[in-house]
Amino acid sequence: MVKYQDEALDRTFAALSDPTRRALLARLGEQESLSVSELAQPFAMSLPAIMKHLDVLTDAGLVAREKTGRTVACRLTARPMEQAMNWLNRYAQFWSDNLDRLAAFVEEDPWQPIRQPNPQPTPALPRAQASPSRGASVPGRKRSTPRGPSRKT
Repeated sequence: MVKYQDEALDRTFAALSDPTRRALLARLGEQESLSVSELAQPFAMSLPAIMKHLDVLTDAGLVAREKTGRTVACRLTARPMEQAMNWLNRYAQFWSDNLDRLAAFVEEDPWQPIRQPNPQPTPALPRAQASPSRGASVPGRKRSTPRGPSRKT
């Protein structure tokens, strides 16, 4: 059974997987609130494409939008990022411990490369000679099948 929190994390990481969406979040992190047109200005893509990216970010809960008249303002929402950071921090300690053990193992048993004698150059193989006659070759299989019965209407 899938938990709601797992679904929220899945949406958060899926939203963060796209570089354009990460760039949008970075722009929103620089200012408290930006209109959609201000947010889209530095990107070389259409406004509808930016809106689709914003829809994904909004569905993940990373961005909140407020409409005032004809202007839609966007701002960051912290909760999904906090949940993602908590999830990552649980695994950070695990990986840190494992990598420390790996480093200790590598340092205690230094690897010495085995010296191999220089291999002798291999003589070039002669090229296969072409068949003197195409007639000596077996013809290949036909690539298509015969036409099936045609329908009469």
